[in-house]
Amino acid sequence: MNWEVFVTCAVTGAGATTNKSPHVPVTPEQIANSAIDAAKAGAAVVHIHVRDPETGVGSRDVGLYAEVCERIRDSGTDVVLNLTAGMGGDLVLGGSEDVLPPNPDGTDMAGATERLAHVREIMPEICTLDCGTMNFASGGDYIMVNTPGVLDSMAKQVQELGVRPELEVFDFGHLVYVHEMIEKGLLDDPVMIQLCMGIAYGAPDDPGTFMALVNRLPRDCVFSAFSIGRMQIPFVAMAALAGGNVRVGLEDNLYLGAGHKATNAELVERAKLILEGMNVRLMGPQEVRDKLKLVKHG
Repeated sequence: MNWEVFVTCAVTGAGATTNKSPHVPVTPEQIANSAIDAAKAGAAVVHIHVRDPETGVGSRDVGLYAEVCERIRDSGTDVVLNLTAGMGGDLVLGGSEDVLPPNPDGTDMAGATERLAHVREIMPEICTLDCGTMNFASGGDYIMVNTPGVLDSMAKQVQELGVRPELEVFDFGHLVYVHEMIEKGLLDDPVMIQLCMGIAYGAPDDPGTFMALVNRLPRDCVFSAFSIGRMQIPFVAMAALAGGNVRVGLEDNLYLGAGHKATNAELVERAKLILEGMNVRLMGPQEVRDKLKLVKHG
């Protein structure tokens, strides 16, 4: 049991959710305001993607990231910034027979240095590294690509920047690679891991699978966990009971309950209610920085 938990809010993601809920933020101003609201509701960390303001599609535009982070920093709201570095590993094959060339609609492949351009520019406390390649979405020909070579290079660059990587683990093989990166000296203590449950073709979100992953975590790591969809709310309790921290937010789940489309602040408030009902104390942003040895920039 973890009696002192920090909550991360994953504010928007990059998925095709903008037409499913009016609360999914799209523009830099909307994303920043939603992150600020989540922080005021109790989130110590905000996990940030950006979207093309015109189309709503996920983007790697450094300028969009800079505007979001500048707005958050200028607001006076203290919160730990966690930027995704997962964009740039999107491969859509040409089809079941004509596999190559890749389909340009949805394919966005970039090298390790380019994938970290916004991290180098903005210097958040945390950025994410997706720790493996996998079929990520139900059906179709999309693959989330993160090769060992790219991951090693990204981990080394992040280490040199002094930014803490949050290692996104979607299945058991990803956790195997985390242990290898530790052996290579690419990760500084404390190692920070996010267990991402319930995503198609990754680890399912049943308690047995979840605890099997928890039991394979590196010694003395700090971990969080979440599930997508309606299991996001039960995983608030599940993560704390297993010794971890919590992630909620519109990247992973659009509903507070049946028929109630949530805001990010409402999801954080529900997580706070559950945790405090378990006699768990929520950690603040500076406590998280101290625990994870984070450096606040900007």
